[in-house]
Amino acid sequence: MSRTSPQSPPIARRQYALVTGNYWAFTLTDGALRMLVVLHFHQLGYGPLQIALLFLFYEIFGVVTNLVGGWLGARIGLNRTMNTGLGLQVAALVMLAVPAAMLTVPWVMAAQALSGIAKDLNKMSAKSSVKLLVPDDAQGTLYRWIAALTGSKNALKGVGFFLGGVLLAALTFRGAVLAMAAGLALVPLALGGGRSGSEIQTPMAIVILCGLTTSTLLNMIVVPTLYLRYGKVEPARMR
Repeated sequence: MSRTSPQSPPIARRQYALVTGNYWAFTLTDGALRMLVVLHFHQLGYGPLQIALLFLFYEIFGVVTNLVGGWLGARIGLNRTMNTGLGLQVAALVMLAVPAAMLTVPWVMAAQALSGIAKDLNKMSAKSSVKLLVPDDAQGTLYRWIAALTGSKNALKGVGFFLGGVLLAALTFRGAVLAMAAGLALVPLALGGGRSGSEIQTPMAIVILCGLTTSTLLNMIVVPTLYLRYGKVEPARMR
């Protein structure tokens, strides 16, 4: 989204919904990824300091991105900046899907650096985009929309932590990061946004995302529940 005049209310609400959906998808995967890394490396026997070091570059590169994110958004547009953040998050997830022998501390720190850059590009673009959608004489609407975006982000971050634990238990570490990478890569297509060809791409992406979500829920909830209910067979009594 480049610098444009504020949109009419229906168009502005639709654009706000697209921005919010993009931001929500990113926030879920961001929280889930951090919990996945903490739990997985705890299982591998890493100590508290080693696990903390994994997130050092996440924070440092996030600060650096904050300093240059506004300039980048002005140069290439907020829509491209937001999607760049999504792309970097997908790249960070794919980096962590390597064989276990390659998951060294420096490698994970590099992946977390990408994730930190992605987080602040996405966050800066989302909040700046909302401001462009609201006329100068509708500050009350602007405050409500920003408050909703920020408040939902804090709630979804917590949901993401829970999601990370569930995915680790259900899919293992590698399966979880690959599933999140696939889902996040489909988000721009699913949201569409009126781009050329979106009338074909958007329904396909939505169907694939729904399929990934449904299969994950089946594996995590339905199949274990059915097994616990019907899968236990008492051993035959010895005669």
